[in-house]
Amino acid sequence: MEWNSLLYDKKHDFVAEYGKGLLEFVPQNGKQTILDLGCGTGTLTAQLAELCNKVVGVDGSQNMIDKAKKEFSNIEFKVCDALALPFEKEFDVVFSNAVFHWISDHDVLLKNIHKALKAQGVLVCEFGASGNIATIENAFAEACNSLGYGYEAKFNFSTAEDFGKLLRKNGFVIDRIYEYDRPTVLKDGEQGLVNWMRQFFAPELEAMPEHIQAMVFEKVEGLTRATLWNGEEWVADYRRLRAIAHI
Repeated sequence: MEWNSLLYDKKHDFVAEYGKGLLEFVPQNGKQTILDLGCGTGTLTAQLAELCNKVVGVDGSQNMIDKAKKEFSNIEFKVCDALALPFEKEFDVVFSNAVFHWISDHDVLLKNIHKALKAQGVLVCEFGASGNIATIENAFAEACNSLGYGYEAKFNFSTAEDFGKLLRKNGFVIDRIYEYDRPTVLKDGEQGLVNWMRQFFAPELEAMPEHIQAMVFEKVEGLTRATLWNGEEWVADYRRLRAIAHI
């Protein structure tokens, strides 16, 4: 999936905004090196740069990396597959916000992160927990299926229990791990949910003619309005998993 970096920054900047709360778990050590795994357009990478001697931002999307390089030319960014990281014992901290639910194999992911960390290195991460956006995703699947377009679940939303087992299996000591609800307001009033779907269900929508897309949007809004519309804005049913661990 290739990301629309402009739409992401204009309509979904809440991703980085909420990610700021994760920064407090990054050790305060100006001499450290940090890998921002799944850096997107670099907003949080720039803030991480203030907490370390060196930060590297990596993302699987060329569009995101291009925008990050343009915005923050003093920071090193590169396109990188999280399941094939080219680093070995290079970083004191691996930081990741809102990324791991896009990665199919958390076991291989954690092996790569462990390899990239120095001794006593720290992992600070947050991503979608089990049940994240369930109302939206279920409605989208129902809308697609009713119009003859199949939908296959593509997110890897884990429980704290399952992710914790994988952390321990891959040599991490867990400092804290928990799930929490984080209802998230979507920008642009009535248009908010459609904007969200255009970003995060882009591959599925691209396979449909525009009139079918419009029907999907209408059906999803109808199915979710009683739960997610508060009278003025859409509030997405986000749930997050936060984990802090070290090796």
